[in-house]
Amino acid sequence: MERVTKIVSERPVVIFSKSSCCMSHSIKTLFCDFGVNPAVYELDEIPRGRDIEQALVSRLGCSPSVPTVFIGGELVGGANEVMSLHLNRSLIPMLKKAGALWL
Repeated sequence: MERVTKIVSERPVVIFSKSSCCMSHSIKTLFCDFGVNPAVYELDEIPRGRDIEQALVSRLGCSPSVPTVFIGGELVGGANEVMSLHLNRSLIPMLKKAGALWL
């Protein structure tokens, strides 16, 4: 869990993903379309990715485990939560506040 905490504190937007997950791809594309440069950790490609995934599930209650999005060091959630924020026009202000967007 300490590793997750350290990772999410280093960048304004962090996405834990899997390279084969279509929802992860959609969320990464959404952020990139906004001009955000998220730190993306592909759990199926990085060393100890399974350990991180287990921490996301067991300690943070993320289900499904990917995508898991952190903005400004805070857990936002998965694809449903990100899309809900986007649809109610809360996502962009949140990204600006975290320093991930300038305009």
